[in-house]
Amino acid sequence: MKKVFVFLANGFEEIEAVSIIDVLRRGELDVTTVSVTGENQVTGAHNVPVIADKLFDEVDFSEGAMVVLPGGMPGASNLNAHEGLKSLIRKYSTEGKEIAAICAAPLVLGGLDLLQGKKATAYPGFESQLTGAQFVESGVVEDGKITTGRGPGFAAEFALALVAKLQGKAKADEVAEGMLLK
Repeated sequence: MKKVFVFLANGFEEIEAVSIIDVLRRGELDVTTVSVTGENQVTGAHNVPVIADKLFDEVDFSEGAMVVLPGGMPGASNLNAHEGLKSLIRKYSTEGKEIAAICAAPLVLGGLDLLQGKKATAYPGFESQLTGAQFVESGVVEDGKITTGRGPGFAAEFALALVAKLQGKAKADEVAEGMLLK
């Protein structure tokens, strides 16, 4: 089963994180939620506490197929402040692994120069943080190994795109149908 790591920092957007985790698991992916806070309990932007599966330092990321960054503020800024996470994202990029970020979180990818010459999207007001990218005002944008999403209203569509990337369109369609999205 393909491994996916979803990172949580205080101030994450709850709809994005939980929707993505749920949809990916429905898509038969091995999802591990990872706290970058040093504690398993992470509190979302709207004060919803979530218990992460693991702390960052407890995880062997070598077998992962994808990393996912939910947005929200200050969650995206808190993800961006974690040097270990940024190092991991650079490594995944170098290894040609899948990287996904939604809402404000594409700012992390922009800051790492991973969007140079790529199409990308982000929450309104964060366009300037997508350094080197061609901004696309779309719910989900895929360019090579990088997938970006616009915001909470696109969380399910974004997650289904990730399922399609790792498990194929047929599996994504099956999940969408089960969720009454098709």
